[in-house]
Amino acid sequence: MSNPSLVNDARVMAKGQVTIPKNIRAALGVSTGDRVTFIVENGQVTVVNSAVYAMRRLQEQMKGEAIRSGLLTEEEVAEWITRSRREEAEE
Repeated sequence: MSNPSLVNDARVMAKGQVTIPKNIRAALGVSTGDRVTFIVENGQVTVVNSAVYAMRRLQEQMKGEAIRSGLLTEEEVAEWITRSRREEAEE
């Protein structure tokens, strides 16, 4: 096992609830009302900020779409975004 940079523990309560320690919440970038996602792989659980996880999943799903759409440079992507926003504003 690698040396983790942050370790903490918490007690599981009767209904399965756990209070995430303050230093772990800070590391995850979550606060009151935010959501976390539990990922189980090979018997290990990873807890991540749900918003960050959702963005990573979207990025994975969109990977390569710009090229398939004929947008080959960052400038072309930026121009497409600007055009799209202008079209939406006109509607």
